[in-house]
Amino acid sequence: MVVPDFQTIMLPLLKVAGDEKEHTITSASDFLAENIFHLSEEERKEFLPSGIQSRFKNRVGWARTYLAKAGLLKITGRGKFCITETGRKIIKENPGSINIEYLSRFPEFQEFKKLSKPEKEERTTVQLPLQTPEESLEYIYNGLRHQLIADILDHVKKCDPSFFEKLVVKLLVSMGYGGSLKDAGEAVGQSGDGGIDGIIKEDKLGLDVVFIQAKRWEAVVGRPVVQAFSGSLDGHRAKKGVVITTSQFSKEAKDFVTRIEKKIVLIDGQQLAQLMIDHNIGVTEVSTYTVKKLDLDYFEET
Repeated sequence: MVVPDFQTIMLPLLKVAGDEKEHTITSASDFLAENIFHLSEEERKEFLPSGIQSRFKNRVGWARTYLAKAGLLKITGRGKFCITETGRKIIKENPGSINIEYLSRFPEFQEFKKLSKPEKEERTTVQLPLQTPEESLEYIYNGLRHQLIADILDHVKKCDPSFFEKLVVKLLVSMGYGGSLKDAGEAVGQSGDGGIDGIIKEDKLGLDVVFIQAKRWEAVVGRPVVQAFSGSLDGHRAKKGVVITTSQFSKEAKDFVTRIEKKIVLIDGQQLAQLMIDHNIGVTEVSTYTVKKLDLDYFEET
């Protein structure tokens, strides 16, 4: 099954706490995943795009937060909780499910919603979010990032070859290759030998070198191109290379580099744009949002 949304988790989580014991998010997540939702190992290990926390554990955490805001659970420490008297009464009522609409009957939750909603927000219909706040933020962020990737590729494909070479140089240097911009600039775009467009230092000391082929291809780059580049490395007794394209690589090309002794990295247009974003090449920062959480340890200091 798919990972349940955080509202679906609310009632089972409350029932877990119904044993009157103190629980942790981790132990509750493990119990629910195995005994209630029967999630596979792959589903349990599915992470948020940030890679910081599993999607299921994140949703269990938010289910606990909302239940606590309604007074059904009590947060007793970092990642810990227990049931309240109100929570026990709800279990006895045996509701079919618990969601945000259900929690809205509790004054504590109504007060929480007033504090978390913009003052001028007009509510015309009841909308029950399926994503946690963190997932919503990451969904919006990823949407903006994907659009930026498309915009970057559109401009890169239109730039002239010399500008593209400079772009590659700046990117590689920002990633730690090539030493200085001057050294990298002299190495890239100078060879033209059998499909090799440049030679760049692997580290600042120049202990090893990486051979480069970078082209603004439009069509899918197939195995013959990559195989020819690999053959060019033999003429230099080289073992490492990078092929950069603004398009894509065929499956055959990708399979080929996994079966040879040389280490050849293939960077397609999508990866190129992502590396440019990550290393601030051709992009500028517009806004920064820092998401913080309560530090319970601070309040527990004596």
